Amino acid sequence: MGNRLGRLIDHLDLRVSDFDRSRQFYRAVFAALGREADLRETEEWLEIDELYVSRQAPGGGVVTHLHLCFQAANRASVARFHAEGLAAGGRDNGGPGLRDYHPGYYAAFLLDPDGNNIEAKVDERVTERSAAWIEVETG
Repeated sequence: MGNRLGRLIDHLDLRVSDFDRSRQFYRAVFAALGREADLRETEEWLEIDELYVSRQAPGGGVVTHLHLCFQAANRASVARFHAEGLAAGGRDNGGPGLRDYHPGYYAAFLLDPDGNNIEAKVDERVTERSAAWIEVETG
């Protein structure tokens, strides 16, 4: 029996305290995951899929703290994510390796410049996906 996934999340917005440091970190981890071509950005934000990373509101405001997990193609992608994220200012929060969450869960964890827990994982139980992505047309 498989899982049926829908479109619950429209977008996520991480508000960061130092946008330039965060931009460097997220550019590096997206490149390590082979997704740099999907990245769009301005001087105020960057986006990829449904994830936005944006400057903290003028005068302070709330900085987001959460856990995000990105899908990786394989163990090598997870290792690149971890190495490139560290080189771009991330902090280690668990190196590449198998986790005991379930068999075949291979992941690495980094803390981004604001302390968000950022993970890349490959679920080795998944041998085939019905689609690489979905495309939505607007009319």
